Amino acid sequence: QAQLVESGGGLVQAGGSLRLSCAASGRTFSSYAMGWFRQAPGKAREFVAVISWSGGSTYYADSVKGRFTISRDNAKITVYLQMNSLKPEDTAVYYCAADPRGSRWYFSPRQYDYWGQGTQVTVSS
Repeated sequence: QAQLVESGGGLVQAGGSLRLSCAASGRTFSSYAMGWFRQAPGKAREFVAVISWSGGSTYYADSVKGRFTISRDNAKITVYLQMNSLKPEDTAVYYCAADPRGSRWYFSPRQYDYWGQGTQVTVSS
């Protein structure tokens, strides 16, 4: 049973930091590209960051570039999202997702076959 489980969300003040984790099991996720998306109330799910299976390539949404860092540990089959200088507009449910094809359309949720249940991040002003 393929499973992605996020953790690390919570409530933080603006300017603070959080690190999200996504633990994968049940598939060869170490060979998949892994992404983070987020969804705020009343809004569509949006791309945040993606990392290639090797960790050699990363891409970020412009809104988080320079503040967020995606990384992975294939030995632990875990993906991380370090979030610094958080802003109230970062408030959302954050989801990790797996793309077995490493598509160039990494910013589209439709490219991802597996999703976690999400973890809430709330940034207070």
